[in-house]
Amino acid sequence: MQIIVQAGQAEQTINKSHFVAIAEYCADERAVGMSLRRLAAAHQSAHHLAYAFRLKTPQGIVQRFSDAGEPSGTAGKPVLQFLEGRDLINVCVGVIRYYGGINLGTGGLARAYGGTAKMALDAASIGPFIEMQKVRLDLDYKQLDTFTRDVARMQGEILDKAFAEYVTVIAAVPASEIPYLQQKYG
Repeated sequence: MQIIVQAGQAEQTINKSHFVAIAEYCADERAVGMSLRRLAAAHQSAHHLAYAFRLKTPQGIVQRFSDAGEPSGTAGKPVLQFLEGRDLINVCVGVIRYYGGINLGTGGLARAYGGTAKMALDAASIGPFIEMQKVRLDLDYKQLDTFTRDVARMQGEILDKAFAEYVTVIAAVPASEIPYLQQKYG
């Protein structure tokens, strides 16, 4: 599985219709909604905003698409097929269409929406998905600095610290690193 590390954007004009696509990382459905609202606000005079997204949740992968009033299966579905084909998760791709007065037909629409989405994905930086998991550990005060450096090295994040007889730390780290941390600090 892969994620978008840096967003990508693309534009193209096909038979007088102008298409604008953005592909970006979205951690959840709320982030997807915010991304699509930003895109719609930036292109208020556009005629259509088709989109597709795939998210990894505790219940599995959730994926949805919208054709935004275009004929069924001609706008959002081709975008979703690129996301599935590249095994991307936690990603949203929105494609704006400014109608140019010439009908593209169902095949032309699918190629235009899918092609613009592909260009945005090609422009994005893509990296491997790393499953993050929370870990809770009780540390001696003298271990805290070393632990903080270890978490930073793993691209993890310290979520909470409670100071008492020991320092209770909750951190989000790559799931594969938890046995190492538990052995070293447990």
